[in-house]
Amino acid sequence: MSATTTLHSVSVRPALPADEEALGELDRAAWSTLHAVVPRPRPPYDPFFDERHRPQDFLVAEAATGADSGPGSGGIRIAGYIRLVPPTPLACNAHVRQIQGLAVAAWARGAGVGRTLLRAACAEARRQGANRITLRVLGHNTPARALYASEGFAVEGVLSGEFFLHGRYVDDVLMGRSLAP
Repeated sequence: MSATTTLHSVSVRPALPADEEALGELDRAAWSTLHAVVPRPRPPYDPFFDERHRPQDFLVAEAATGADSGPGSGGIRIAGYIRLVPPTPLACNAHVRQIQGLAVAAWARGAGVGRTLLRAACAEARRQGANRITLRVLGHNTPARALYASEGFAVEGVLSGEFFLHGRYVDDVLMGRSLAP
């Protein structure tokens, strides 16, 4: 019998260095051909945080789970993360933030964690002074594209056949939206 997950609340906070192990495990567990352009991670694993992927670049979703949620249930668990960074170091586009990674734990999918992280990233980008936010998504990742569109992101460009993944060419889709109130 499989346990169902009941999320009682989801909150978002900045990542901490102490989150590295949990985020690395989540990242490896969430790996999928639906969104990955790199091979499946194999041991020994690289650190989750490094000079290009700093804790301050990530927001973490924590979920309070019910007692019916299986092992580790009835407490607070990391349910997902989103990475938000300037797309370039150039001053001329310092008004833009880019989402460069979003993952939700399998047990937390379908409970609004991805949407919560997306909204938190938009709020954080505004707090940082950005007035625009962008992201890139693989053309065949229909669930992610639908989520982004439902949150106001529009397709702004398509790099046709940009990636050759698992024996076929896949489009790279650029989406963006204004952060104006």
